[in-house]
Amino acid sequence: MFGYVTINKPEIRFKDYDMYRSYYCGLCQTLKEKYGFSGQMTLTYDMTFAILLLTSLYECESRIEQHRCKVHPVKKQTMRRNEMTEYAADMNLLLAYYHLEDDWADEKKAAAFFGKGVLKRKACFISEEYPRQSRIIQKTLRAIRKCEKENCTDLDRISGYFGRMMEELFVYRKDVWEKTLRKIGFFLGKFIYLMDAYDDLKRDTRHGSFNALAATKQAFGSDSAGFEARCHELLTQQMALCAQNFELLPILKDTPEGQLLHNTIYAGVWSKYALVKATRTPRKGKTNE
Repeated sequence: MFGYVTINKPEIRFKDYDMYRSYYCGLCQTLKEKYGFSGQMTLTYDMTFAILLLTSLYECESRIEQHRCKVHPVKKQTMRRNEMTEYAADMNLLLAYYHLEDDWADEKKAAAFFGKGVLKRKACFISEEYPRQSRIIQKTLRAIRKCEKENCTDLDRISGYFGRMMEELFVYRKDVWEKTLRKIGFFLGKFIYLMDAYDDLKRDTRHGSFNALAATKQAFGSDSAGFEARCHELLTQQMALCAQNFELLPILKDTPEGQLLHNTIYAGVWSKYALVKATRTPRKGKTNE
């Protein structure tokens, strides 16, 4: 359900892209050092956004390192790391573990069973350090699973649970910025959930699996354009509110991190949307499902 919150590469400068990669690679390296190869497998772009946001807000000083990795074994890669990288790595793994646990409880997937078994010890350790986040992740995933079993058609309710989970992860510390960070995380989380449903609709329909947008699709019937317009409206609402709250933070746009954050919020998430939408556009002579 992750991977939708990333940059729009064509709209940023090479040096800014290199900085983004350095934060992403720093997260990957931290996952490797703390949790091994299984930890690296949980890596997502979404947590890179969280690192950039919290690093910029709290003006964390990053250390710059050079490391080789399995993906780039010949040339050392530049990596930026700080306390937010450590936090994001922990949240990344915790999310992955509880999602696997949820998949096992819901669909009895063998991969989920073995995956959660590998991560369980690590996740328990993180849960002890971050009980607030751990408790909310479990609670909201249970609520989402219940909604799915009930074939819930209330998009605001079900996406809101995912938003509630994401808002908790964005609160690194309880201070004057907590309220704003919660709102950013909440609306971004709702966007991620709805975007995932939009992306998976065809596959879920084929497999007879629950999809939060299925009832909306059915309501529009053969009016594909109307359905697409409604999905775009829903996604735009969430990102508009996310952006509105982001603008309340004292993050300078002309800093490299500020540029990357603006690019992600105003262009990056929509480049992912455009890619997904392109796969739904019927070829000449064919119709969408």
